[in-house]
Amino acid sequence: PQVNHDELLAAGRLDFDEAPNSFTGLNFVRQKIPMVAVAAFFQKDPSVLIAHPGVGNNSLADLKGKPIMIGADTRVGYWLFLKAKFGYSDSQIRPYTFNLAPFLANKHAIQQGYLTSEPYLIEQHGVKPVVMLLADSGYSSYGSLIETSQKLVDEKPGLVQRFVDASIEGWYSYLYGDPAPANALIKKDNPEETDGLLAYARREMKKAGIVDSGDALTHGIGAMNDARWKSFFDIMAKEGLYPKTMDWRKAYTLRFVNKGVRMTLKK
Repeated sequence: PQVNHDELLAAGRLDFDEAPNSFTGLNFVRQKIPMVAVAAFFQKDPSVLIAHPGVGNNSLADLKGKPIMIGADTRVGYWLFLKAKFGYSDSQIRPYTFNLAPFLANKHAIQQGYLTSEPYLIEQHGVKPVVMLLADSGYSSYGSLIETSQKLVDEKPGLVQRFVDASIEGWYSYLYGDPAPANALIKKDNPEETDGLLAYARREMKKAGIVDSGDALTHGIGAMNDARWKSFFDIMAKEGLYPKTMDWRKAYTLRFVNKGVRMTLKK
């Protein structure tokens, strides 16, 4: 928390960085920083909008014109997609402080969240929220991407391949094998994570196909493709986030994925 991992990666302090969405790779290109995405472990970005039940806020289309609590990063992230597809406007934006109290106190409140986190925490307070996964409405960003330097790709491709392959194996093991060893390490580094939250997150990831869906079903976890990168770039360039002439292909490489690595571990 509170550490800019992108800067550390660009400065050579990190060999690999986990990026939350496709914006990171494209931002590197825009800033002419030679970093590339080498794998995408989330076929679906787990970003959601959350509302209370029974008040007519049952779909993303229903939320047009209504106040929505989002963070600063979201304003220059998937908010642009929501504006383009559903006609949202910046006048709807309300600040999100990553505190659930305002949401719980107002049954008409709407806020951002992650499929694997906030819905569970809200349920612990007795509210079964309406959860709208942006990825199921056309938001095509990848999630949990592994970024590295073009220099490392060029000079040590074997190292990059082993790191990607090992991470793929880890995801198959976590989703379809015993998650206990990984959960123990997660709780060691973040004592706030509970067994209940971790079980919920794993269950929801599998149910929604966050990791293992789309291209991952045929090419293996971590899969990416050119068409999806282009589609995401085109939408964001149209919204003015990137120059339309920018070479979006420099944001990633398919060299290390789409090889069906460890698919036999899937049960």
